[in-house]
Amino acid sequence: MHGNATARFDNVALLSVASVLPSRVTTSDEIEARLEPSLRRLNLRPGLLRRVAGVHERRNWAAGETVDAATITAGATALARAGVEPGDVGLLINTSVSRPNLEPSVAVALHHGLGLPSSAVNFDVANACLGFINGMSLAATMIQSGQIRHAIVVAGEDADEIQVNTIERLLQTDGGRDEFMSEFATLTLGSGSAAAVLGRADEHPDSHRIMGGVTRAATEFHRLCVGSVDGMFTDAKALLKGGLDLVVSAWKEASSDWDWSSMSRYITHQVSSIHTDSIIKAVGLDRSRVPTTFPTLGNIGPASVPITLDREQASLSTGDRVLLVGVGSGLNTAMLELAW
Repeated sequence: MHGNATARFDNVALLSVASVLPSRVTTSDEIEARLEPSLRRLNLRPGLLRRVAGVHERRNWAAGETVDAATITAGATALARAGVEPGDVGLLINTSVSRPNLEPSVAVALHHGLGLPSSAVNFDVANACLGFINGMSLAATMIQSGQIRHAIVVAGEDADEIQVNTIERLLQTDGGRDEFMSEFATLTLGSGSAAAVLGRADEHPDSHRIMGGVTRAATEFHRLCVGSVDGMFTDAKALLKGGLDLVVSAWKEASSDWDWSSMSRYITHQVSSIHTDSIIKAVGLDRSRVPTTFPTLGNIGPASVPITLDREQASLSTGDRVLLVGVGSGLNTAMLELAW
């Protein structure tokens, strides 16, 4: 069976979004300098990350900075911008890929750090790079149903360990170009934290309405990108094709219910220049309405969509329409419309 899952909301709003970035900048030239012996052995020209992925630099947490502390700061900032007290939050969803341990959930430390009440439900939702949009949809559903009044959705990513492990392995192996390129995507990752606060539209009439959207699965591709803290291994060509086919299928099927052809902004998951250009071409988007952050921030997993939205919000005006578009390893896609 093929088709989209569709959700519509009539009383849910995005009240605020905030982000925190690490202070340490790591350039692609620095990473390639560490990998110079491997690049030379494989006869790969310098500038590979900039040339192939369009990633010039990314952020990594500096000494004294932690991803949990940054995510708590992003959450506190989002609550302050929304004018919502911690005690009025009924739900916290953490959507990050990064996690220091299998249990307890990452959400519990963030719940404690934000000073949320014991009545606030908290848990992790993991769905690769799609997690934040899934978290927003889930929170919107709980608000729409009347279970809660306010929710906070967060994501905090730390790419340091996986990149260090990957660089060390690539320097020690005598594998060929195919093996090197299967780990190439890991080198494009970046770190950062983000948070969004959602609430009832009738209680916050000046906020940004969450209209609804669609999700779609193509889980026959669940082995194309598999990652852990040790490394991330990707069949890049097959993943790009599968992801594009999935997005196009979801887009075409949604067109009978949603008019997304002329949005004010398309906030897509930030992967690379190839992925962004391919999506723009495949569904005929106006390039000027597709902002990019991957050239300077890299791929920050599920945090990339809210971080990009945070950077764009100053240029958005009342009445603008925004479409959040994500694709996650597995494969899954989701699109969520906001009325600014």
